[in-house]
Amino acid sequence: MIIPISEIPPETLKSLVESFVLQEGTDYGEMEFDLEQKVNHVMLQLKSGQAFVQYSELHESVNIVTKDQVDNPDNNM
Repeated sequence: MIIPISEIPPETLKSLVESFVLQEGTDYGEMEFDLEQKVNHVMLQLKSGQAFVQYSELHESVNIVTKDQVDNPDNNM
């Protein structure tokens, strides 16, 4: 289930994004980005509709997923 970011309190959303960024270990290429820059990048993706907050009833968990993951759920790892 996709949760609209407008329904998530700002501090909760920021904490969720920070947690996501810290656990993902995403490779940003040759450039290094600090936590705040990574958080801002994910927030921009959420606001632009390129990423979504998703709640899994099965796992009782919240995650951030890309638009491609939502559009093509069979291609997820």
